[in-house]
Amino acid sequence: TRQDAQAALGEPVKEPQARSEEGADGHYSRCNYYSENPGRSLVVRVRQAAAGQLEPKKQLEEMTAGNPKFKAITGLGDKAVIVKEGPDKGPSHALMLYVVKANAFVTVAISGIDDEKAATEKAKALAKKILGKL
Repeated sequence: TRQDAQAALGEPVKEPQARSEEGADGHYSRCNYYSENPGRSLVVRVRQAAAGQLEPKKQLEEMTAGNPKFKAITGLGDKAVIVKEGPDKGPSHALMLYVVKANAFVTVAISGIDDEKAATEKAKALAKKILGKL
């Protein structure tokens, strides 16, 4: 929700940019939140794979294969990893959390929060909330 995004980013956010569609490969939903003051954003994506399509667990394995930047996270879904992208600080600093649960592939991306530990905890809390609704 917008309130969750504001809590995660620590400041007011603009109206969300949302998209949801059904396709041959399953259901896809995305919601982007941008802070009113430029520099922070939250992107939430959920892909629920249709039968016979690329399974989320396989998708995650392909993404992370041979890349030591991805760190395993325990206690979320069937499998979860987190990766830091961009510089260590600033608006282009992003933390990407990927979680697989059954046929769902969830992405929570937070950018512009320099405190990596805080951003990680916020991303994990949002992922838990999303997983609880699947």
